Amino acid sequence: MNMDALINIVDTIDDYMYTYFLVFLLIGAGLYFTIRTKGVQFTHIKDMFRAITEKKHVEGQKSVSSFQAMMISTASRVGTGNIAGVATAIGIGGPGAVFWMWVMALINGASAFVESTLAQIWKVRSGDGEFRGGPAYYIEQALHKKWLGVAFAVSLILCFAIGFNGLQSYNMSSSIEYFYDIAVAGQPGAPDFFATQIPFAIGLLLAVAFAFVLFGGTHRISVLTSVIVPIMALLYLVLAIVMAVMNAGALPTVFGLIFTEAFDFDSIIGGFAGSMVVQGIKRGLFSNEAGMGSAPNAAASASVSHPVKQGLVQVLSVFIDTILI
Repeated sequence: MNMDALINIVDTIDDYMYTYFLVFLLIGAGLYFTIRTKGVQFTHIKDMFRAITEKKHVEGQKSVSSFQAMMISTASRVGTGNIAGVATAIGIGGPGAVFWMWVMALINGASAFVESTLAQIWKVRSGDGEFRGGPAYYIEQALHKKWLGVAFAVSLILCFAIGFNGLQSYNMSSSIEYFYDIAVAGQPGAPDFFATQIPFAIGLLLAVAFAFVLFGGTHRISVLTSVIVPIMALLYLVLAIVMAVMNAGALPTVFGLIFTEAFDFDSIIGGFAGSMVVQGIKRGLFSNEAGMGSAPNAAASASVSHPVKQGLVQVLSVFIDTILI
């Protein structure tokens, strides 16, 4: 099987799952949790900010604070999805897809709250103040279905190992390839980017950096992300503000297109799979991962006085990713 055939198979499965299952599942779950929690993502915004500043409830060399746990999850949420994901959503679904990304962030804030609170309730304590947990743990302990927890854990590992991490490294390599092509343009006999040792060097650098962080455990991950993520988010915001100021005259038109095309029902009915609604939901999930089951693994590591506090913090992480950044 060649690569083109494999891509076609994956695209077919992706379109089918999102069109007939995941769209309704994500919206349905988000609305259900919003109703059952009485709109916790809207009514407890002040508590979210209070929970961030809470000190570690259990001391220990490997314990993680509420803020550090949020930075770990935000490090996963903020990234390619905020650039390539949004660009893809607009390119395929039109400007209206941005509106539906915002809507999904607001609705699925409740999903993020529930999944992260459950991770705190069913977390497991190890040595020196370290905690472990996540959907695989509470599937096994609360539902008493170990096989399903194992299946979820394997699926999530494959998703990140093959999907997300591969996509991040590919986008990094593609960015460098773009500037490489500009640098060698007009030079006869210049080798193709992938014929050089640059891709290998990029892969080696990423592997070494990954190993350094990974083998340092949860504590090293939390310390590094608590420094890197605020800087990364600040750079995102500064760049966005500069671009908005430079194009201030076009902002009314931009927002007008977002809101008018978001309710272009002829487009929605005519091609639902490629409509702005589906693209907004797909890229919204790619961007903030709310309801995906990845962030709860970080949320479980936090040492907090009550599980709900980390649930609120993770809602704020979703809003920072999709609404603010």
